[in-house]
Amino acid sequence: MFFGKKLNRVLNVKKAEERFAKEREQLPLEKNDRLAMILAALAVFVPVLIVVILIFLFVFWLFFFRFM
Repeated sequence: MFFGKKLNRVLNVKKAEERFAKEREQLPLEKNDRLAMILAALAVFVPVLIVVILIFLFVFWLFFFRFM
């Protein structure tokens, strides 16, 4: 089958989760990995949140304060 491994992973979720947990235990986090993940998440999500907030503010201005 062309996507046999992916199909088995989707169909056997419990087995895939157990394998992931076992692999996760073998590869522990290093000293600053958690900080790096937090900074990476902030670098990704903060600009997106700023854009979404700006869009909402523009729509709010468009409906309520445009004619003042």
